[in-house]
Amino acid sequence: RAKEIKTKLGTLLQKPDSAIDFITPYPERPEKPPKAQKPSPEEALQWRDSLEKLLQNPYGLASFRSFLRSEFSEENAEFWVACEDYKKTKPPMKMAEKAKKIYEEFIQTEAPKEVNIDHFTKAVTMKNLVEPSPSSFDMAQKRIFALMEKDSLPRFVRSEFYQELIK
Repeated sequence: RAKEIKTKLGTLLQKPDSAIDFITPYPERPEKPPKAQKPSPEEALQWRDSLEKLLQNPYGLASFRSFLRSEFSEENAEFWVACEDYKKTKPPMKMAEKAKKIYEEFIQTEAPKEVNIDHFTKAVTMKNLVEPSPSSFDMAQKRIFALMEKDSLPRFVRSEFYQELIK
């Protein structure tokens, strides 16, 4: 909460280019993803028992991220998505660039979207980044996945938006 306030204050203290910079949308309810890929209630029901299936479904991922955004905790899903994207990166130069960006955005202390990982996991991840590889963030990503599975998924499943999907 304090980090969020600090970030907002920092943003407000910067000279805005236009009035649009002052508009920060915080929806009361999660935004609904595009209707085109809406899953069947049966498919959505599978998400209760499998965070993996939820995250692999574009509609499910968008729904989950919207839900987390409404709770001001979307950094975990964003980190997970960033890691998945990172694993697909081929050129070593590009991989090192992405690794640095992910570290600065999610891992380092006081990062803008710092994820909640223990000191040991953070140390192992930093060590892995000396020579970035597709598995550099694996331990941290597994920890965040477990956290979302244990904490965020049950709240999502109880949410009004999810309940609408399974009707």
